[in-house]
Amino acid sequence: MILSTSPAPAPWAATDIAALIYSAITSLDGYVTDRSGRFDWAVPDEEVHAFVNDSERGVGTYLYGRRMYDVMRFWETADEDPGLPPLEREYADIWRAADKMVHSRTLTDVTTTRTRIARELEPETARRLKESAERDISVGGPTLAARALAAGLVDEIQLFLTPVVVGGGTPALPDDLYLELDLLEQHRFGNGVVHLRYSTTGGPRGRFVG
Repeated sequence: MILSTSPAPAPWAATDIAALIYSAITSLDGYVTDRSGRFDWAVPDEEVHAFVNDSERGVGTYLYGRRMYDVMRFWETADEDPGLPPLEREYADIWRAADKMVHSRTLTDVTTTRTRIARELEPETARRLKESAERDISVGGPTLAARALAAGLVDEIQLFLTPVVVGGGTPALPDDLYLELDLLEQHRFGNGVVHLRYSTTGGPRGRFVG
C-alpha cells in the first residue's frame, strides 16, 4: 500500500521549461552504494518498481556520467531475456524510448540507441536543453548530479529512502552543498521505502559551503 501526502504542483508547472530532476535510491544514511560498491540492497520490489516506471514516463532525456551509463545500458537489451519480469520489461521500453547524453572525457562510442556523448556538463548547454525540451530531464548518478546542483540546474530532487543503514560508501548528495528545499510530495511503501520529492526552487540557489 502507498501512503502519501496530497501532491503539490511543481513551481515550474505553469512554464514551458522542462524540469531537471535528480532521482536516487539511497540507504537511510544517504548512500547509493556501500563501501564495496554494492547496491543490491536497493533493488526495488514490485510496488516500488511500478511507481518508478510511472515517474519515469515523463522523462524525455537522461543525463549520465560514464559509470552510471555503464550500469544503465543493461536496459538496452534487457528484454532479450524471456524471463524478465513484466515491470522490468516495461521499464526497458521506457528507458529505450528516451534520449541519453553521456558525459565522459574518454568514451568514444556508445552501444545504445538515442545516445550521444558530451565531454563536460556545460551549464549553458543544459539550460538551453531545458528551454527546448518537450519533456523533463533526469540527471543520473551522484557525481554528475553534484555538478548540476552546484550550477543551480536541478529543479527537483527525488529520493527513495531504503530501510537499511550501510555505514559508508558513495553519498547521494555532496557533503559541502547547502540547498534549501520545499517538500512537494511523500510516499510510503509497504516494504518500508519512503519516496521524498523536493523542489529546489523555493529557496536560495544552491551553493557549496566552506
